[in-house]
Amino acid sequence: MDIAAILVTIGGLALAGLVLWYFFFSSRPAVAAQSTSGGVQQVDITVKGGYSPSVIEVTQGRPVQLNFYRDEENSCSEELLMPDFNVRRDLPAFQTTLVELLPQQPGRFEFTCGMGMLRGSLVVK
Repeated sequence: MDIAAILVTIGGLALAGLVLWYFFFSSRPAVAAQSTSGGVQQVDITVKGGYSPSVIEVTQGRPVQLNFYRDEENSCSEELLMPDFNVRRDLPAFQTTLVELLPQQPGRFEFTCGMGMLRGSLVVK
């Protein structure tokens, strides 16, 4: 191996490490759900190459409405899985899908696309 091949290999490994860190280990700011006059906690989530916001904070024991708007046709984002709440929903492109929950336990609950590539969290306090 010559010097150029070694530098290219090191650069490729560094970029792969950066991608892994970004998708799996970087912290994302949490967004607190907004309470309506009826006491329902509500959050609008855009699905486009990921979930935005991807970390949502809610209060335990109060109803939650998550409005997922899928702003793309990418096949990866066409399904939503929230295994801790037994939720599996199809997300039609360019439409809003309502998911209603009543979180009873505090903790961090993950949600993903059907392929597990897009990730988000519901933080119950």
